[in-house]
Amino acid sequence: MGQSAKETTKTERTRGLSLLFVCLLSLGMGQSLFFALLPPIARDLGLTEVQVSAIFTLSAVLWVVMSPFWGRRSDIWGRKPVILLGLVGFGISTGGFGLLLAIGQTGVWPLMTLYTAMIMVRAIFGFFGSGTPSAAQAYIADRTTRAERTSGVAAIGAAFGMGTIIGPGFAAAMAAFHLLAPFFALAVFALGGALAIALFLPERRRPVMRQKEAPRLKISDPRIRPFLFMGVVVSLTQAAVMQVAAFFVMDTMQLDGAETAQIVGVGMMSMAMATLFAQLVIIPRMNLSVRTLLTSGIITNIIGVGMLLVPMSAGVFISALTVQGLGMGLMRPAVAAGGSLAVNPDEQGAVAGLNSSTAAVGIIFVPFIAMPVYLILPTGPFWIAFFLSIMMLFMTRARSLSVLEAPLDVEEHEEETLSRPARH
Repeated sequence: MGQSAKETTKTERTRGLSLLFVCLLSLGMGQSLFFALLPPIARDLGLTEVQVSAIFTLSAVLWVVMSPFWGRRSDIWGRKPVILLGLVGFGISTGGFGLLLAIGQTGVWPLMTLYTAMIMVRAIFGFFGSGTPSAAQAYIADRTTRAERTSGVAAIGAAFGMGTIIGPGFAAAMAAFHLLAPFFALAVFALGGALAIALFLPERRRPVMRQKEAPRLKISDPRIRPFLFMGVVVSLTQAAVMQVAAFFVMDTMQLDGAETAQIVGVGMMSMAMATLFAQLVIIPRMNLSVRTLLTSGIITNIIGVGMLLVPMSAGVFISALTVQGLGMGLMRPAVAAGGSLAVNPDEQGAVAGLNSSTAAVGIIFVPFIAMPVYLILPTGPFWIAFFLSIMMLFMTRARSLSVLEAPLDVEEHEEETLSRPARH
């Protein structure tokens, strides 16, 4: 089959996916870097824990609100401009935050002036940075067959997840030069990634539809409503476990702060590694339907959450988080792929934005849901996650979700991969 000048070659496609992987890796590094470095620095500046959490909460709210906007905008402008905008916004936000912390250490600005500026600069990440994952997922959808969709989406998720693992180590290495060096180094990394995207990410065709013609996907759309609900459940479940974990270990095992940090740290690392194993090894190597993958992930997650409901020990806790991480690694790509397969090619950006927005829901609502329940019953947040996961399991059996069935056969898969043009 001949190849036109506007089609993406296999080499270009591989290069493009590699560039996106590295750029989303940097976003993941930024997420864990902030969580690792900001609390102790902020405490030295005189900020309380509540004030620090408010910085992250506003950014998460903006992420939820803006992800659908940028996803749809990528259907109009093209994927590349939105990916670039997100990376530049992330780089400016991270570098600007480091600069504000440096100013804070000099004591030149009043604390509340500095704090307000920190909130606004971090908000740049939620406002603009949310565009990169949405447009990147749509870029993948444009250039993968239905059979490849899940593994392509999984690679994007794995990049972000790998970044969250590398982030603390990167921060520790750079902090040897200066405590604020990680912020500036990551900003340079992000802006360098944006330059590489601008120069080397292939996207030749411009969108043919005008703004008024772009599809407006609503969260009530019956094609994607189940997948958005599942995305929210996955986000709430993961956030509930991660945010309650340290308190739960300390209270149920009667440990001090140092012992708790050690056990929780090992558990979180095991959880992240299990998630990466699912996304980088299991999903690419197994030709499973989205329904099978989603069902397997939900059942695995139910087992992991259920282990947190039995008498607790360090071994049980770490094992529970590992099993849950494996389930999360299977579920989230399956949910994203299901939503992508449910809509038309010209709606890929819109559905990617809505899916990306669900990832931050847990960060916003868990403090208002899980924490009050935890004060009444320590295992309460896990019971909520357990029953929500069972609800998801029943949803996967619905006949209306026919899009979850088996992937394309190998012959169709190979033909579509070679002939798929570079959309836009």
